[in-house]
Amino acid sequence: MSLDVSPALLEQAERGEVDEAEFVDCVRASLPYAWEMISSLVVRLKVDGGQFADNQTPPPDEQARGQLLRALASDAIRGSLERHFGVRLAFQNCHRVAVFPLDPAVDDRLAKFTSIRGQLLNQSPELRDC
Repeated sequence: MSLDVSPALLEQAERGEVDEAEFVDCVRASLPYAWEMISSLVVRLKVDGGQFADNQTPPPDEQARGQLLRALASDAIRGSLERHFGVRLAFQNCHRVAVFPLDPAVDDRLAKFTSIRGQLLNQSPELRDC
């Protein structure tokens, strides 16, 4: 199961419209490792500036790795996180998460990060089965 959905949030979904802030709070509570990773990268981007901030440290365990995968593989979760934090998210391998500002000036850097070449250059034998 990806998220720990409260009965109240499930009722909202069954009725039709879902409050995105409540959905984001569900993501925060359900995927704390992914939330903390993305939150810390957003802070680092704002403090340090630059074109992007990324994480290159593998998650501490499979549970944490699974949280990152669930958060970034779901269009709904990923989109809500991008809107909540006001960034664009990018993902390589099983752990390299990057946040990019919503600034067209970094579009080229984002394209390089998410390119086939970027993916290939980010490979290593240690990450083969991550």
